[in-house]
Order: sequence, then structure tokens, then C-alpha cells
Amino acid sequence: MHRQSAYLSLSIALLLPILCGCSRSTATPTQQPTTAAAAPQHIGFDRNDYPGDAAMAALHRTFAFTGYWITPPPEETTNTWAGKRKHLLTQGWGFLVLANGRLDKEILAAKKSGTSPEQLAKKDAALAVSAAQKEDFPAHTILFLDQEEGGRLLPEQAAYLLAWTEAVSASNYRAGVYASGQPVPDGTSPDGKPQTITTIDDIRQQVKAKTLHEIAMFDAQDSCPPAPGCSLHPNKPLSASGEMNLTAWQYAQSPRRPEITQSCAATYAADGNCYAPGFSDLFMDLDSADSDDPSHGR
Repeated sequence: MHRQSAYLSLSIALLLPILCGCSRSTATPTQQPTTAAAAPQHIGFDRNDYPGDAAMAALHRTFAFTGYWITPPPEETTNTWAGKRKHLLTQGWGFLVLANGRLDKEILAAKKSGTSPEQLAKKDAALAVSAAQKEDFPAHTILFLDQEEGGRLLPEQAAYLLAWTEAVSASNYRAGVYASGQPVPDGTSPDGKPQTITTIDDIRQQVKAKTLHEIAMFDAQDSCPPAPGCSLHPNKPLSASGEMNLTAWQYAQSPRRPEITQSCAATYAADGNCYAPGFSDLFMDLDSADSDDPSHGR
């Protein structure tokens, strides 16, 4: 679901999808997650569409936590996860609570119409907090803003994102961001050497410089390596995803990005998707976390 945005140091916008398992697919699967050696992390999944109550019960035999949208997911007008938290609690699920963010073009359009990025962010944050309360998520649950475009954030993107996280931090909830941990070109150093940046690094640098509230990070980094591909048991610690101090790591996406997953292509289905064990048509993104309830949403 994640795209690379225009970088401040580049003149061309690079677009790369990231949280793709949330989107729909009609392809026929031929491969399900591999089952290598056991890992110390808890494994979860995320996708846009709610799989259904019976499917979730079966999936919990494999996965500890699930992504849970409290707003309509990207490119959707409805949210099929709404109202399912109580039922999933009875099944024993942990949660990664997700709220949709804004594309740069949306922020610019609002600004042109007289709404600043900060005003738009505060409005969206209030809606996310209200939705979390309606779902009865407890105080201190981490709400992750889906930062759909990556690389070094443009000024209006940074203004929106940081206003959103500050607004959520001022509520009874904690702020988190789903963002890219994939290094991308970021100009050159003073000695002429190529530099890279990740969205997570950029956000953390701005938070530190502006002395803002700490933000929990859900890292989208499916490049193989460090990602193992469509595997239920990644042998890498969270820090091996390329960023330190992560709350969760999305290490596999549906469909896979061919340009960065060549070495683990065999772990995915022939159509490029990652399918749930025991399901022939349920594709997903795979996540790893140190906790079986990364958002602390039980």
C-alpha cells in the first residue's frame, strides 16, 4: 500500500507500493508461506479486507496478531474491520491498529482550498481517536498512521504527519507510524558520495530536532535480505530489518516487489502473492513483532 514520494533532494518522484497485501487480487496461488526454523518474534499479518470470522479463527492457529483498520484502508470508502474487535478478542488476537493517512496530492489540494496540512492532520487524528474509542481500544493503544509515500518527506507531508502524531499523543492513545525502512537515494554527501535515506530515519530526525513526542515505528522493509520473503519464521531480529527500536516489521508483501525480492522469489506464489496456510485465495502481508499485541490494544 506504500508508495515512494518525491524527495527533497531529487527532482523525480519514485513510487513503490509497500503495504500491498491490503489490496485486492484475483490471481491463483501456487505457494504458501515456508516453515523454516522457529523465530523469537511473534508473527502476524495485515490486509485491507476482513477475512471473515471463521477464517480469522483458523488463522489464529498460525498468527498471533492482526492488522486492524479503524478507518477505511487506502483507496477504500468502507472499512470491513469495523466492529470486529470484540469478536477477535474472544479468539485471542493481538492488534496492530492502523489509520489511513493522506497522499501528498491530497495534502496539497487541501492546502490550495485553504486547509493547512496541520489542520487536515488534526481533523484526521480526531477521527482516528474517535474510531479507536468506538472500537473500545483501551488507553495507551498505539494508533499507526499509514504513511503511504516514502523517502525523505516533503515539507507538507512532514507537517501533516507530525501534526497527526502530536494530536494523537495529546489524547489517551499513543502515536505510531507505518513507514518505509527501505533505503532510497538521497543526493550526495559533501565529499561526493551517494547517500540514502529511509522514511523512518527522516521522521525520527525531525522528531528529535523538534523535540516532539516519541513515535512507535512499524517498518515496511521487504527487501531480501534482510527480509526472508513469504516465510512464517523469519530468522532475523527486528533490528535486522534495517531500523532499530521497531514495534513491528512488515517483511513480506502481496504482491511482492520483484526488483527487491529476487533472492526470495521462490517463497512466494507464482502470481507474486503470499497466501495464508490452508487458504487458496487469502493473500496477505506478513509482520513480525516482539509482542503478540504490538499496539497493546487488548
